[in-house]
Amino acid sequence: MLRLPGEIAEEVHSAGLSFRETDDIHNIIGEADVLYVTRVQKERFTDLALYDSVKEHYVVDDALMARARERMIVMHPLPRVGEIAYTVDDDPRAAYFRQMRNGMYIRMALLAAVLGKA
Repeated sequence: MLRLPGEIAEEVHSAGLSFRETDDIHNIIGEADVLYVTRVQKERFTDLALYDSVKEHYVVDDALMARARERMIVMHPLPRVGEIAYTVDDDPRAAYFRQMRNGMYIRMALLAAVLGKA
């Protein structure tokens, strides 16, 4: 259910790139340079029981971060709904607040350009 769609996987392969999918982030966290986390989107499920069974399958917490590379970063589009523990916010590898701030500046610049204020 939470897999990369087949057509996207095919595009990646067609571009000569490779990727791996796993059901257990603990198996690969020590190899990752970037961990991009999103929430499991309830609105995409027609079966709420299925949503309830997967919504907390992946949680980034201090135990997971202890196994991660020292220079790995964690990104997230925000807002979060429990997929990242609040204690991770203080980890220097947590980049999601910088990501949010930079995204705000980009949107401001785009709006200024569209409105002829740049």
